[in-house]
Amino acid sequence: MTGAMTGAMTAEPTRVAVIDIGTNTLLLLIAERDGAGALRPIVDLCRFGRLGKGLDASGLLADASIAKSLDICREYRRVLDDHGIAHPRVVATQALREANNAAAFVQPAEQVLGATIEVIAGQREAELAFAAVANTLVDLAGTPYVVVDVGGGSTELIATDGRVVTAAISVPIGAVRLTERHLRGDPPAPTEVAALLADVDDRLARDLAALHLPSGVPMVGTAGTATTMAAVHLGLVHYDAEAVTGVRLSPDAVFAMFARIAAMPVAERRAVPGIPEERADVIAAGIAIYARTLARLAAPAMIACDRGIRWGLAYEAVAR
Repeated sequence: MTGAMTGAMTAEPTRVAVIDIGTNTLLLLIAERDGAGALRPIVDLCRFGRLGKGLDASGLLADASIAKSLDICREYRRVLDDHGIAHPRVVATQALREANNAAAFVQPAEQVLGATIEVIAGQREAELAFAAVANTLVDLAGTPYVVVDVGGGSTELIATDGRVVTAAISVPIGAVRLTERHLRGDPPAPTEVAALLADVDDRLARDLAALHLPSGVPMVGTAGTATTMAAVHLGLVHYDAEAVTGVRLSPDAVFAMFARIAAMPVAERRAVPGIPEERADVIAAGIAIYARTLARLAAPAMIACDRGIRWGLAYEAVAR
């Protein structure tokens, strides 16, 4: 009788599946809410489709990137089937917001996944990033901070008073876009590195001028560049999401990491513990965005958070 009553009073687990289709990666998260209300990952996969390769120059998704990303969608469909999930929630960001031929990927991908792909605006992307951080770094509740989500094609900046979003913007600079635009040498020439930093500074100055972002408060970095930086800082040979979440890097440490990695050939970067092989060619540009944003906001530290917009969507789904 006691067991039956306990079972009746305990909430049934809620399972959600979300896919985040970005400029560089496609992410699959299957998470489950247990009886205590905590959301825990069942599957958390990252694959590199590089959907936005060449997009900055051409305005188009490349055929090879479409094909590779569709292969990843097929893999994810098999994983979803293995877990008995028919209809995941799927969002896409900058590459599909921008590409003139986005339908060439979206239509077949929707057929493969059995779901509608929601191409979300930068503001929505920012809100999901904040939701993920607020539900993960709960010690920051009630204190102001800024969330910065550096992706392949865009960067979202979100200010919060520790309770709600007070300002947010999506800036069209990202690790893939800026690498293709500036860092053509291997390793990049000093003039290329200088041009990259100048581009980031100019874009931040223009886009943040009218936005009231607080200065001198912690900056939380989400998405792959930030977690890679934390993994490099820890010297992780094997990625550990829990280990990197909460890692603090000073502005000096971030810029030193940028200078060191930007001076390396790509092959040498791949040998650095913490840098995934598929991210090695674009990681320097991603770190540059964090370094210059830290400087502009006079932030005392960057705090890494593994849980990005895929988690924001998952938290939103279970709350409904």
